[in-house]
Amino acid sequence: MDAAKAVPLPSDPATVMAVVGQGRILLGELSPKVDSRISQVLAQTNEKVPDDQLHFVRLKMTRGLLAQTIQTRMLREAFLLDQVGTAAADKRREAEATMSAKARQMFYETELPSLKKKAGVDSNGELDDMLRKEGSSLALRQREFMDQMLGHLYIRGKVNKDPSVPLAEIVEYYQTHRSDYEHKARARWEQLTVMFSNHPDRQAAMKVISDMGREALYGGSMQAVAKAKSEEPFASSGGLHNWTNQGSLASTVLDQKIFTLPTGKMSEIIEDKDAFHIIRVLEREDAGVSPVGELQDDISEVLRQKKILADQENVMKEVRSRVPVWSLYPEDFPGAKPLMQVSARPALQR
Repeated sequence: MDAAKAVPLPSDPATVMAVVGQGRILLGELSPKVDSRISQVLAQTNEKVPDDQLHFVRLKMTRGLLAQTIQTRMLREAFLLDQVGTAAADKRREAEATMSAKARQMFYETELPSLKKKAGVDSNGELDDMLRKEGSSLALRQREFMDQMLGHLYIRGKVNKDPSVPLAEIVEYYQTHRSDYEHKARARWEQLTVMFSNHPDRQAAMKVISDMGREALYGGSMQAVAKAKSEEPFASSGGLHNWTNQGSLASTVLDQKIFTLPTGKMSEIIEDKDAFHIIRVLEREDAGVSPVGELQDDISEVLRQKKILADQENVMKEVRSRVPVWSLYPEDFPGAKPLMQVSARPALQR
């Protein structure tokens, strides 16, 4: 915060915060959103915040929003460059106008109805009023939609969203990360429980668990008995305990029994320090490593996402090499050059 006090934050909305290709980002595009968010937080907390802390928060939020806006505008500029290349300025303006018109049409056909519905309003004027209270406006939302759409089109045209993942790569990843797929012995089981604390004495508790066991044995459904009478947290789920690793239970007695009793058969009554139990182990697996065949789809998706991310990073490197950026805070954006603080207002005639 002490360092932030020395960092200036312009106050003139016409201040140019960044130049991205042939476009500019003004403070007036950022500050309404920042101020609106700060006002909301202050209203919620109802606290008086010192000016130096407010400066710190406003500066941090402005710089973060500026970096996001720079990236969006860079992708937009890159898309335009792909369309017009080194064409003359009038050709660029013509292409930009054509694409902006298409984007504007899409905004009014798709985005605007959604915004109205979310806001619960019928007219554009009402929506604009609500957006302005949030530090935005209908015109600004339209501009953002257009920039994002053109950027999305650029990314979609450059990044392969469904890269192939050969089996050899899956096997190599599996072997490299084999330790991630090791698992302890695990089991799933059904359980009936009678807590000592719920009964006058152990003899009374023993009678209840014995009756429950006989009912489950001759009625054929431990889960039905558990739902009706068991006294453990999983009773509402029929006493069914899904896959659980060995050694993870609080009751060491139960843990030992679950991993030694034959599967598919009801146990005798088991006693630990808090309760009587009857269990039936449904399935059990020894400790080991999950085979690659079971993990193939999951590993394939991990590698697919890695390839998409790497593709996106390469696209952004290319964009940074094609679209020059000057920023008031160049350290916040890779490759940005320092920008002297200037205003977009025309100079006064003397």
